Amino acid sequence: MRFLVLSDVHANATALAAVLAASEGRWERCVCLGDLVGYGPDPNEVVERLRSVANMAIRGNHDKAASGLKPMEDFNPVARAAAEWTRRKLSPDNLEYLSALPAGPLEIEGLALVHGAVRDEDEYVFAPAEALDGLLSSPSEITFFGHTHYQGGFSYREERLEVIHLRPQAGTGFAALRLENGTRYLLNPGSIGQPRDGDARAAFAIADLDHDVVEFWRVPYDIIAVQMRMREAGAALPLIARLAAGR
Repeated sequence: MRFLVLSDVHANATALAAVLAASEGRWERCVCLGDLVGYGPDPNEVVERLRSVANMAIRGNHDKAASGLKPMEDFNPVARAAAEWTRRKLSPDNLEYLSALPAGPLEIEGLALVHGAVRDEDEYVFAPAEALDGLLSSPSEITFFGHTHYQGGFSYREERLEVIHLRPQAGTGFAALRLENGTRYLLNPGSIGQPRDGDARAAFAIADLDHDVVEFWRVPYDIIAVQMRMREAGAALPLIARLAAGR
């Protein structure tokens, strides 16, 4: 089975379209790790597109905030304003869909899906020490998580915890990770709509479980067009600027 793994789309329909075009014909099932909406200008377009292609989706903290399931006190003023704007723009049908998204972890054919940490969907996992609990407690040897907007991950084998360093293959748009038997993995496909790892291109992963390979992809998209729509929507200037910086 080949999975298209998406996360942190953040209402960026242009980036999502670029990812779906680049991955066409390469996957059999699609899963989404949450934050369908958030900082971007296209909440309805993104939700509707993902409803049509994703076989399984779980909720993120921005999905909860926009649908009224999560208080916004923990959000900074910029994030709170974006969530409030998103809530006003979402159609009743899409709002209902977001509010019904389940929390992770969920399992699907050999994969576990979480938004943040395995035990806490709102917790960030940046460092090896933060990843260890999830590596040990996840219901699956292969777990995909999002939330950080950083593409990469961690592995654990025989009490050895390692950070996965991605090295793109020459002449390709992806870095390939060979999965080894007896190793547990906590993998992040990166953010489609707002990467923060220094690479502004949209990020996603393709997990080919039949051949024990995960491909981590980056694809360019029209960032300027998205920034223009964000300006028209009244988004905060730092949100608009960081899209091109990948930070």
